[in-house]
Amino acid sequence: MGTKTTIVHPDEVTRTWFVVDATEKPAGRLASSIAAVLRGKNKPTFTPSVDTGDFVIVINAEKIKLTGTKEETKVYQKFTGFPGGLKRESAATVRAKHPEHIITHAVKGMLPKNHMSRTHLTRLKVYVGADHPHASQKPQALEL
Repeated sequence: MGTKTTIVHPDEVTRTWFVVDATEKPAGRLASSIAAVLRGKNKPTFTPSVDTGDFVIVINAEKIKLTGTKEETKVYQKFTGFPGGLKRESAATVRAKHPEHIITHAVKGMLPKNHMSRTHLTRLKVYVGADHPHASQKPQALEL
């Protein structure tokens, strides 16, 4: 008697919508939980080579918690492609300008580095404030 390994076909995947409130939650712990849901690791039908993930809506992105002295010492870097084009911003500056970037950047770092990570990130919706335009999808609350 042997066991049979089932592999999910991409047409058989059903995607659900989840909403997460980021108020006073540590950024790294929240990002790792969101990355697991985006990949579909919370489902019993998880297959590494098939995209089985769900949609995740994050609200109140400006109230996320950075532990320790990360607010002043953490640096976000980007390179423009031109000589001398390295741009650096502290976490406090990023929180003031684009608070949703903190969560998006952390989740992107938690996903595997392959071509499927781009499709996983398209299912992540991050919003400042408690309102989001996805009420018609009837998202379920996701407790992390």
